[in-house]
Amino acid sequence: MKLDWAGCLNSRDVGGLLSADGRRIRFGALLRSDSHNRLTAEGIAAVRAAGIGRILDLRWARETAREPSPFADDPVYRNAPLIAELAEQGTTMPDAYRTMLDDNRRQITGVFVQLSDAPPGPLAVHCSAGRDRTGVLVALALSVAGVPASAIAEDYARTEGCSGDTILRTLAHLETRHGGAYDYLTKGGATRTQLSQVRDRLLS
Repeated sequence: MKLDWAGCLNSRDVGGLLSADGRRIRFGALLRSDSHNRLTAEGIAAVRAAGIGRILDLRWARETAREPSPFADDPVYRNAPLIAELAEQGTTMPDAYRTMLDDNRRQITGVFVQLSDAPPGPLAVHCSAGRDRTGVLVALALSVAGVPASAIAEDYARTEGCSGDTILRTLAHLETRHGGAYDYLTKGGATRTQLSQVRDRLLS
């Protein structure tokens, strides 16, 4: 569901997706977008009105220095840089995503677990375009919640310029190489309790 966050182009609520056990991702649980520095005054007010529990800004330090978040001084905000530039990671998006996961497991896990201990309220995740870094982190969260890869791909494809096949191939690699999102994250340092907290927070 598209969010009325004026200034953001790729903002949406991923609620409504069906998990393997028949439950659904709650509306208002996980929100994804492009960078909040583009928000208008009305958009900023809309984000504040949403009662966000945690904002995870996945951008690098040079990005946040150049284009600061309007929420940088808010207690809900955390800057959690995810990875090195994708252009340095691979030649195609599936290659880049696979290399991102293979080479940055502890860093990615360290960012992911910040979803587990957030105060009450929606979790808002964004990078610059709201596509690559956000797409991978959201895919991991949805996978931990038991959402099938096909549904994750459908959501990913709602982002402008994205093909569902990219995330399908990424999730297939995650399963083959790392045993799936759950094993990937536990081997990266996440506890079962932390993963259960994320799953329970997302599911109705």
